Amino acid sequence: MSINLGIITRVIGAVLFCIGMLMLLPTAVAFSYDVKNCIGLFQSAVIAILAGAALFFFTKGCKTDIGKREGYMIVSLSWISAGIFSALPYILSNVGISVVDGVFESISGMTTTGATIFEDIEAMPQGLLLWRSMTQWIGGMGIIVLTVAIFPLLGVGGVELFVAESPGPTSNKIHPRIKETAKRLWLLYVGLSALIIITLRLEGMTSFDAINHGLTTVATGGFSTKNSSIADFSPLIQYTILLFMFIAGINYSLIYAGIQGKLNKVWRSDELRTYIFFTLASIVFVTTSILYHTDIQLEQAFRDAAFQIVSLITTTGYISADYTIWHPSLTMFFFMLLFAGACAGSTAGGIKIIRHMVFAKNSLLEFKRILHPNGLIRLRIDNGLVAPRILTHVLVFLLLYLGIFAIGTLMMSVMIAHFDQPLLTSAGAVATSLGNVGPAIAELSPVDNFSQLPSVAKLFLCFIMLLGRLELFSILILFSPYFWRSN
Repeated sequence: MSINLGIITRVIGAVLFCIGMLMLLPTAVAFSYDVKNCIGLFQSAVIAILAGAALFFFTKGCKTDIGKREGYMIVSLSWISAGIFSALPYILSNVGISVVDGVFESISGMTTTGATIFEDIEAMPQGLLLWRSMTQWIGGMGIIVLTVAIFPLLGVGGVELFVAESPGPTSNKIHPRIKETAKRLWLLYVGLSALIIITLRLEGMTSFDAINHGLTTVATGGFSTKNSSIADFSPLIQYTILLFMFIAGINYSLIYAGIQGKLNKVWRSDELRTYIFFTLASIVFVTTSILYHTDIQLEQAFRDAAFQIVSLITTTGYISADYTIWHPSLTMFFFMLLFAGACAGSTAGGIKIIRHMVFAKNSLLEFKRILHPNGLIRLRIDNGLVAPRILTHVLVFLLLYLGIFAIGTLMMSVMIAHFDQPLLTSAGAVATSLGNVGPAIAELSPVDNFSQLPSVAKLFLCFIMLLGRLELFSILILFSPYFWRSN
């Protein structure tokens, strides 16, 4: 059966139309501050709206059938298209950046990576800063999940799309109907966003800063309106953002169950318990190391350790301190956290705790299988058997992830051979982009930015960020010969 290009084009048109409409909000904000600064945003909104409308109406009357191949193409092409069109405000607003830099910032936002090319963030127009934060908020739960709510208008279903975009290997759904699932996901998402914005405002942030940081915290994105990120704010605000980052790293179905009062179901989650234990153990280790290797006092050592750890595990990428100056062993530890990831079904990127659990438990069971070759020894998660297909999927994912990291690091080291530390910088750049984290190590440490990279390296990292955000398979499957066969 041939691929239904008409419905793919129609859905992408709807996505671009929504992106354009959303651009009107920062346009209004820019107009309230300075009329000149809203021109680029307004032009970008008009271009996106017209392009989206043209694609949508040009394919009117097309077949509305969506299969798996159409679903994966829509996911990949929608993210790429949204990333390119979301770069228009940076390019047209005369902030002194190239087209490649604009695309890099946009893809970094949409994938909630948080890596930036801007050296002086505080000098940027307010409307552009808001759009920058909104790109992360949009990408936090996925553009496709957002458009599932409007699919009835298109006359199509969204199950295949949700399967392609849903983060993590979990099959646990809040509700069997995809439309209701999407609505409840977004209700939680909007509710958490509103709660943190109000809390930050009450704790002393300006309304503008509270909105921006609220959007990017819940999205686990990490874009800030300050050059020094969260270090610019009080300890109380840092603790608040730390808490919401941690919550945003939890599976949304568990958050929903907790709100319903099903606490037993929440605590039965092996992944959640591992997430909590691993985070607490890491905080104890890093706090103790900071106290031993530096003269930082206990409260600040605990706060700095906890904030950086939660920020990296949840792939948010905010910083309140430069972890690369504490001790080389801690730098290595934080580099390893770039491969962690929080819970599946959350807005976090990365490998995810559940995959680490499956790999670790199966590895231990393999020793038992060697000793008892005739025994039937199966892997269990949440008191349920893990199907062989899921186990294979996880193992292949991990192998692909590490392979992409190794090959990507090699390619990056060639692109930035003129750097003082090309290998460490390349490893950090690829790891943080593939995990959608933000800060890295070496010459891309938490106090640096990505503006110094050559254009080809920035475009390469854009591809890596998209690979990581769509969990490898959604894009890599397009390069498979099996995908293009008609049967």
